[in-house]
Amino acid sequence: MPGAYLAELIALPLLPLLSWQGKRTRANTPRLPEASGSPHGLCTFTGANNANDQTLRLISIGESTVAGVGVDTYEQSITGQFAQQLSAQLKTNVAWQALGKNGADIAEGIATLLPQLPDASPSPDILLIAFGVNDTTAFRSNTAFRANLTQLIDALEKRLSPKLILISGVPPMHAFPALPQPLRMVLGLKARSLDKVARQLATERPGLLHVPTDLDIQDTTLMAHDGYHPSVKGTQAWGLQLTNAYLNAQTNRAINSGRNP
Repeated sequence: MPGAYLAELIALPLLPLLSWQGKRTRANTPRLPEASGSPHGLCTFTGANNANDQTLRLISIGESTVAGVGVDTYEQSITGQFAQQLSAQLKTNVAWQALGKNGADIAEGIATLLPQLPDASPSPDILLIAFGVNDTTAFRSNTAFRANLTQLIDALEKRLSPKLILISGVPPMHAFPALPQPLRMVLGLKARSLDKVARQLATERPGLLHVPTDLDIQDTTLMAHDGYHPSVKGTQAWGLQLTNAYLNAQTNRAINSGRNP
């Protein structure tokens, strides 16, 4: 379909300019470190019935946002924020673990992050996948992106048997302040194209839920000072989107099974 290759068609005659802009952006954009502190934790809710082991288990795997680039600590990263909001809204304890690597695409995540996964006993309630920016900047083909994402999901399901996998949408790169035009526009189109692949894959398999990363990047307070990663306010907003999507999915599942939500 022509729409699937719109980014490539636009990029082709602009390659010299886009290449120059990409190199200049990498040189001028501050390189922020990964978050400090422990990449796992426990969000406790006063009144949770620990005797009945009501702890919800969350594991995330992904690129720099999971590694906490743009914030100071893992508690402020997307995994920590997601866990905190789940704990507050579900009124339960949430144990969380973040497995992220700055600069990783899905293929590198499979090679370097999968071996670090814990043996799941019991299985995680939620497994969050957050890749896409680095596959976008590498101009990964839609076919290769789908194959890599499928391989990752297969491996995660086989090893961890999660109750639900959330696929976080590819971030809206068309609005990243650090990117100049026309590079921003082209990468935005490519990000949307890869996100559509992820969304389609999620509709084809049970146990998957695609959650669009629909942040208002025009609000500059949602971005770290590098203009490329989310700030604490940004991860809070993102965590809320993930939490609402999870709660809606649980409500729909309960309604479809004939139970009270």
